[in-house]
Amino acid sequence: MMSEILKRLIKVVFVGAGVACSTGAGADPLFQQPIDCTLGDTCEIQQFMDHDTGAGSRDFACGGASYDGHKGTDFRVSVPMMDAGVAVLAAADGVVTGLRDSMTDRRIVLPEDREAVEGKECGNGVVLRHEDGWETQYCHMKLGSVIVEKGQQVSAGDPLGEVGLSGKTQFPHVHLSVRKDGVPIDPFAPDYDEEACSYSPNGTLWEDQFAQAFTYQPVKVVDLGLGDRALDMRDVVDGRWAGFTIEKNAPLVVFGLAVNGQVGDRLQLVLDGPTGNIVDITQDGLGKPQAQWFAFAGKRQPAGGWGAGRYQMTVRVLRGGVTLHERRDTAELAP
Repeated sequence: MMSEILKRLIKVVFVGAGVACSTGAGADPLFQQPIDCTLGDTCEIQQFMDHDTGAGSRDFACGGASYDGHKGTDFRVSVPMMDAGVAVLAAADGVVTGLRDSMTDRRIVLPEDREAVEGKECGNGVVLRHEDGWETQYCHMKLGSVIVEKGQQVSAGDPLGEVGLSGKTQFPHVHLSVRKDGVPIDPFAPDYDEEACSYSPNGTLWEDQFAQAFTYQPVKVVDLGLGDRALDMRDVVDGRWAGFTIEKNAPLVVFGLAVNGQVGDRLQLVLDGPTGNIVDITQDGLGKPQAQWFAFAGKRQPAGGWGAGRYQMTVRVLRGGVTLHERRDTAELAP
């Protein structure tokens, strides 16, 4: 069933250059963000296209935010956001040439899960044909959310459906593939230079507003929060602790979830309360690269319980003593 957010969404308008599919005959297209969210706040790019021709992986900036054979860009949202409804948007003007909307939303965990989606790894999705041999594909959409039909003409920013958890995936996201005459193209580096190892908004296939606003941050904290007991990553990813309320006479546990960790990367967890520091702990370094990893630490309530006031959480990714990324949030305990 279509969510209320998608029913209300008619069109997303971007201010800036390059909102059409093509800038002229023979010109490369310019694409808009294919998801209705705020990058770095309500969504994150977790993985980019793989440029390593061997068994390893390398994103366009020579970082590790990819995996072997990945042919697109993954825009990640939280499970609570997915449940509420996040629209997948047409990245450019085009015609619908293919779609699927019949696969269950479920996380791939066991070998039999992978077997169940073999040949349908994209899950529910839409394919759009653009001018001059260009094509975009949108994968892992929510069951029952696709609202376009084959042969339908759409404009850049039109809703196609919603972000889901269908196909071969372990977290809610929309996977955007860009192809030219059937060949995968990285919109961040259409003329990929393996010596560049950097990001520049000039020369991408993104419209100007997105290209200028984007910041390359491969390793990042994507979620943090509080709980009152030992946690596991699946509950964190599923958003079980979203909206947690501090109880005066219960333990306090701070957690952090990060992505694209490399060997040696560490998570630092800090929790400060109205009367001072409660938790400040740094986990051991990762023994191998991790697409996502988390940590938690906490303390039992003191005699008389926790004091009323503001509690601040800080989670940092450290590499060699340097902070690569950090995220903060606060919670209140009423008197």
